[in-house]
Amino acid sequence: MSESEVEGVFRDEKVFITRQEDADLLLKGGYGSAREGGSVLASYEALYLLSEGRMKIIDDVTKEELSPKSLLERFEVADSEVWTKYLIYRDLRSRGYVVREGVGWGINFRAYERGAYGEKAAKFIVFAICEGNPIPVDRLREALMMAQNMKKEIIVAVMDRRGEMVYYSLSQLDLR
Repeated sequence: MSESEVEGVFRDEKVFITRQEDADLLLKGGYGSAREGGSVLASYEALYLLSEGRMKIIDDVTKEELSPKSLLERFEVADSEVWTKYLIYRDLRSRGYVVREGVGWGINFRAYERGAYGEKAAKFIVFAICEGNPIPVDRLREALMMAQNMKKEIIVAVMDRRGEMVYYSLSQLDLR
């Protein structure tokens, strides 16, 4: 079965994969989270797979097939940052990384080295920000400390005003 045959159902502001073989196929590729009777995709995962033509998504109420634009509009109701997350997710996926949901505390994603998903733990955690949106330095410091405690590299993904990504690696600064 190819991913183009995968079908999702939009319900309760989420995309569910109800056919177990579809769910298994996506889970193996690093998409979605397992749940009883299939899996559920994060908003940015569903947008990515739909925009890449690798699945179709049907609205559970109207039974209409959703376009990437209509799906984005529905997700934006619950998450105003979904577009930023999607663009960063898409960029990392296009670079060959398997990208999974973050671990909280402002960490948006975990990224696995190419070929390491399912074999090794994520090497990177990704902290996403938009150019022009100030963030307190303490948030970056806390994210850096968490990354170091987890023995992971922290990457700050900055989306500029044109939607392009710039990545920065953070490391500890010692001023003793």
